[in-house]
Amino acid sequence: ACMKGGEWVLALELFCMMAECKVQTDTITYSAAVSACGEGGDWLQALGLFQEMADVRLPRNTVTYNAAVGACAVGGSWELAL
Repeated sequence: ACMKGGEWVLALELFCMMAECKVQTDTITYSAAVSACGEGGDWLQALGLFQEMADVRLPRNTVTYNAAVGACAVGGSWELAL
């Protein structure tokens, strides 16, 4: 909902608050956070979250990969998406 309203910063803050509040994150919440970073043009943070998923052994799905690729494209770093 936050992302659709253009509030990608708020969406990312809510994602970060999940860990502080001991709310379990999953593939869906990570994908949304990666997408939020892409909306804001923060491709480095998007890729950081993408890598973090592997670090915490969360499966990445098509939505996650699309969000990461999109973040790189929006950030002008399309070469990283290849």
